[in-house]
Amino acid sequence: SEKKTLSFYNTHTQEYLCADYWINGDYMPDTLSRINYILRDYRTNDIQPIDTRLLDLLHILSTQITANQPFHIISGYRSHETNALLRKQSRKVAMHSYHMFGKAIDISIPGCCLSELRNAAMKLEMGGVGYYPRSEFVHVDTGPVRHW
Repeated sequence: SEKKTLSFYNTHTQEYLCADYWINGDYMPDTLSRINYILRDYRTNDIQPIDTRLLDLLHILSTQITANQPFHIISGYRSHETNALLRKQSRKVAMHSYHMFGKAIDISIPGCCLSELRNAAMKLEMGGVGYYPRSEFVHVDTGPVRHW
């Protein structure tokens, strides 16, 4: 059988998930719910459906990376409240951030240098890629192909 698997570690809640989210051409609703939960806004506990295109992007990305480790989640879904709070703290936070629509994630992978992660994401040309070496994460989203 054909499967797509994703592994996540939430750096804020210390939760871990490794699950097949797609099997034989179908997304698995129970697994998607578990992914939506681990990628929730940890500040407010709000949960939003995560774009399956983002999950597919992450799955392909995971096959391009040599480090066999889960994606460490720095930020997944973000409520409007959380996004407004983060905008007050940093000019780099977009007003209409893709995080608020379940279409963006900030990640790192233990054992994988950030530039390798960024370069692999950029090569996919499946959306936006942001590089934040000082904060030690790479942003990927399912918006237009662009990078910063």
